[in-house]
Amino acid sequence: MAGSLFRTKSIDRLLAEAQVTGDNTLKRTLGAASLVALGIGGIIGAGIFVRTAAAIAERSGPSVVIAFIVAGIGCALAGLCYAEFASMIPISGSAYTYSYATMGELVAWIIGWDLILEYAVGAATVAIAWSEYFNRVLSYVGLDIPYQWRHSPMEMADGVSGIMNLPAVFILAVLSLLLIRGTRESAFVNNLIVITKVTIVILVIILGWGFVNPANHTPFIPEATTYVTPEGVTHNYGGILGILGAAGVVFFAFIGFDAVSTAAQETKNPKRDMPIGILGSLVVCTVLYVLFSYVLSGIATVEDFRTAGREASVAFAITKYMHGYEWLSKSVTIAILAGFSSVILVMLLGQSRVFFAMSKDGLVPRIFSDTHPRYRTPWKSNMLFFVFTALFAAFIPGDIVGEMTSIGTLFAFILVCIGVWIMRRRRPDLERGFTVPALPLVATLGVLVCGAMIYGLGWTNWLRLGAWLLIGLVLYFAYARNHSRLGTPSGA
Repeated sequence: MAGSLFRTKSIDRLLAEAQVTGDNTLKRTLGAASLVALGIGGIIGAGIFVRTAAAIAERSGPSVVIAFIVAGIGCALAGLCYAEFASMIPISGSAYTYSYATMGELVAWIIGWDLILEYAVGAATVAIAWSEYFNRVLSYVGLDIPYQWRHSPMEMADGVSGIMNLPAVFILAVLSLLLIRGTRESAFVNNLIVITKVTIVILVIILGWGFVNPANHTPFIPEATTYVTPEGVTHNYGGILGILGAAGVVFFAFIGFDAVSTAAQETKNPKRDMPIGILGSLVVCTVLYVLFSYVLSGIATVEDFRTAGREASVAFAITKYMHGYEWLSKSVTIAILAGFSSVILVMLLGQSRVFFAMSKDGLVPRIFSDTHPRYRTPWKSNMLFFVFTALFAAFIPGDIVGEMTSIGTLFAFILVCIGVWIMRRRRPDLERGFTVPALPLVATLGVLVCGAMIYGLGWTNWLRLGAWLLIGLVLYFAYARNHSRLGTPSGA
């Protein structure tokens, strides 16, 4: 039994499957520029515009800048490992596929299940943030969605309890339909959005720099204490633990870069273009994040982000402190709305491609790899994940969902760092379009930095991850293990 749990899928077989053509395959339409834009589209969104303010308020204060650097280092180390894998195994599936080839079927299943936390639950998180900003846009024309129809039942304000988050469900439905229409069309829409939101981010950095109040950066690293959220959750605030916790929170902002690797099977020249897409988007976004977090934490106070500025935080800070730039506040709100849309698009794309690969291996039902006869996209998978993400977005608060996403992604990154080291030792002969420098040092540091951020997220998130993985193990032994193609004579 132990042998069957850790059976690996050979690289030769993976590469052979990537060459198969027919009705149930994906169309190769993406180049290096599209992949970089796809990465930026996935990275710049809810993290920079929403999770930054949450980290300032609840974890680190102005030292959120250091937290972004820590998170960026963790992502850079993992990104190097992703780039080698993606250039060597250019098929859909991301960390799931890489784990199947290195650590065996059980670990691959755990990662595939874990990636739901990253992509599907992440899409729900961003949809909740989209809802907040959408209501702000409506306010510009005198409209307002009642509180109870844009918040979950677990939220309450001024004696009014939420029922469900309808705008979040709406945007998930629209983008799921766009993905069914086609990857190239989705990438084109994403490229337009990326140009818009990067322009807005740069404008906020340049114009906001003159409004930075040095008092808001003093002390830059607050004294270690605790902070209790309005929902009654206690977090470490300030000091080293506060920075690590904030790094885990803002880490959510970076998860889009590995979604690039899920599009490997739709890339024209994956050996060359995948490393460019992964590392290029990561470098651009890390620089923007550090600068943006410095400006945002300097414009408004920590107390602002804990009270009136909790929702639509960036627009709030501009409106309150950057007098004469109300037009920028409105532009930011609209750009953020578009930016969130592209993040959801990339996450839904990543999720459907991971389950496409798992379905091809027999670990999840065939419905997840059924492609549309005309559009050649996994349309049934897209619709099923719309239902799943809509339930999360409608009925669970954004803070809980966001931290579940971060811890799931960090866990996946740790396994990718371990996997690339294993593959380098087992198959040094394989052609690699990109090789990680200073291995195993880079992989080891990646494990340590990502592990430190998991530690900083606290025991409540460890418990959620453990419960999620336990559900996944039950499903593996109840279904996946018995249906695995590697478990049949023809699949061996």
